[in-house]
Amino acid sequence: MSGTLVVAGLGPGDEALVTPEVATALADATDVVGYIPYVARIPARDGLTLHATDNRVELARATHALDLAAAGRRVVVVSSGDPGVFAMASAVFEAVEQAPRLAHVDIRILPGITAMLAAAARAGAPLGHDFCAINLSDNLKPWETVARRLRLAAQADFAMAFYNPRSASRPHQLARALEILREECGPDRLIIFARAVTTPEERLSVTTLAEARAEMADMRTVVLVGNASTRRVGRHVYTPRRAE
Repeated sequence: MSGTLVVAGLGPGDEALVTPEVATALADATDVVGYIPYVARIPARDGLTLHATDNRVELARATHALDLAAAGRRVVVVSSGDPGVFAMASAVFEAVEQAPRLAHVDIRILPGITAMLAAAARAGAPLGHDFCAINLSDNLKPWETVARRLRLAAQADFAMAFYNPRSASRPHQLARALEILREECGPDRLIIFARAVTTPEERLSVTTLAEARAEMADMRTVVLVGNASTRRVGRHVYTPRRAE
């Protein structure tokens, strides 16, 4: 008997931003699988088993979830934000590709509100025109790839959102990213550091590339960079929908 596997996004942090569809899936689940701090957001209850694992075992986590579903369990794999944005949805399909025996499992992906979109909403509308999202971590791709994509996006005048900008093991990469941005965009481009948006630890800072420093970000920060048209209106930042 085959169960089900739902890959769900828990949103950026505020429980009010968990979608009703995700809440229903969690209420029906027999098992919740995910990274330790995300599983910690799920209240314990009778009939529910929580499986919390470290952040660097995504493929093993996905395979475990698929095995549980194949055995008839109703499994929810949780990610923060949206599961398809630098999160577990891709890992689940990679696991299926590597283990065809699991291809029969009924898989559904439930969207969530990303940290990028929550941060943009707090700031105003900095992603109001064409934009891209770049993960600055080089855990799963070489830094040379990150730098090339960053430079090309800046040359194309995209607004940008950066995930995983700076960690204790990679303190230098955001500084290098800021150097590339200054070379391509100049010193006056607006940049937003949005930390822990929608949580009690929320902090939002708007500055320019000339004033930006890598120490303004950590792994709970999303960094948003405007395009050449991005501007301030009162206390808000927005990017016009009409290209100049």
